[in-house]
Amino acid sequence: MMKFLKTLKNDKSGASAAEYALILAVLGGITFAGATAVGGGLTSAFGKGAADLTSATTP
Repeated sequence: MMKFLKTLKNDKSGASAAEYALILAVLGGITFAGATAVGGGLTSAFGKGAADLTSATTP
């Protein structure tokens, strides 16, 4: 039993899993922020294009 507890105490594999989770969370946040910024720009561009087409076809 003592050998098992010593092995469990010295096991560091959980730390690397936490580090990978933190890296994925940061990358996910960056991806979300980038997609939000690009999405806003696309909405604006398509809205302007639609307005231009509407005004061009109105007699």
